[in-house]
Amino acid sequence: MSGRVVVVTGAAGGIGSAIVERFAALGDTVVGLDVAAVADGETIHEVDVTDPASCRRAVARVVDVHGGIDVLCNNAGISAVGDVVQSTPDEWERVFAVNVFGVANMSRAALPHLRARAGAVVNTCSIVASVGLVQRAVYGASKGAILALTKAMAADEVAHGVRVNCVSPGTVHSPWVERLVGATDDPEATYEGLRRRQPLGRLVGTGEVADTIVFLAAPTTFTTGADILLDGGISGVRIVS
Repeated sequence: MSGRVVVVTGAAGGIGSAIVERFAALGDTVVGLDVAAVADGETIHEVDVTDPASCRRAVARVVDVHGGIDVLCNNAGISAVGDVVQSTPDEWERVFAVNVFGVANMSRAALPHLRARAGAVVNTCSIVASVGLVQRAVYGASKGAILALTKAMAADEVAHGVRVNCVSPGTVHSPWVERLVGATDDPEATYEGLRRRQPLGRLVGTGEVADTIVFLAAPTTFTTGADILLDGGISGVRIVS
């Protein structure tokens, strides 16, 4: 399974860096893309996923240097807190520009090359695409769009031999979540609330998300159009005491 060319957006973040690490450990050539040029001492190629031209340039550079693309991991994403009344039109545009249009822009640029190699696309979605959580109106709507787009792309790409799937984590133990928790009035109580919200009693690790993405990207995986839930039981378990 080694020797593939893997492109990862949002590569400087907690989940993104774990994805890069997992694929690299398999012997794959991994190209990280992010709005940040450098992360943790490793070079990350700069890209703005909201800009179609930036995505085209990034993909062209990968193909020019490495000869093609086997796997695209659409992992770039941002969040917003608030309900529909509290959220502003600017927030809706900003979140959808990154989370939804970013997936479309990168996929549009990369798919011709993925088709040439019968490759795979894995989108980072979220449990909020299928389970309503308070104060996540904009974020949840954007992830719901990613889930729908994943299934639509999977249907379109079957004829081209490209598999398209997504992974939906619950609350991830990531630097971003740590920053959110740290900004609350009672970080310890906030973290405990997040932990207890997931029936398995802990947050999902970035490595667990990355491992699932690696599985979905494997050429031996007979899966397309799937949404793999890593939510600790939020969506499927009801505990009655």
